[in-house]
Amino acid sequence: MDIHETAVARFRQGFSCSQAVFSALADQMGIETETALKIAGGFGGGMGRMGLTCGAVTGAIMALGLKYGSTNPTDTQAKDHTYAQVQEFARRFSERHGSITCNTLINSDISTPEGRKQAREAGTFATLCPMLVGDAVKIFEEMQVG
Repeated sequence: MDIHETAVARFRQGFSCSQAVFSALADQMGIETETALKIAGGFGGGMGRMGLTCGAVTGAIMALGLKYGSTNPTDTQAKDHTYAQVQEFARRFSERHGSITCNTLINSDISTPEGRKQAREAGTFATLCPMLVGDAVKIFEEMQVG
């Protein structure tokens, strides 16, 4: 199973979009799956189900930080490079999907029970969200090659 398939499978198992993306990518960088799932646990549903930045996006951003982030507060070059990678990821994702915002992407306000019900009834969580999860991983991988 490739990383894309792993992320989608984890989402379909019931993990949030951020958990699915980050854990699949973090596996490849030596972070234990359980640790990655916990780290990403609060980012699903557009950060704590607030409908803000899509969890598939935040999962990939965490992976970019893991790969490029600095552990030295004076390493401004690494910080600038990490931020540039995040901006490029967001540009590519938004270019493909029109936004990086959860509520906009799924056309429902998931911060409310009514909005979640609407998204569930529309099949969004079963169809659109797995595609966004898989696409976030693909964009991350494309950026590592290109």
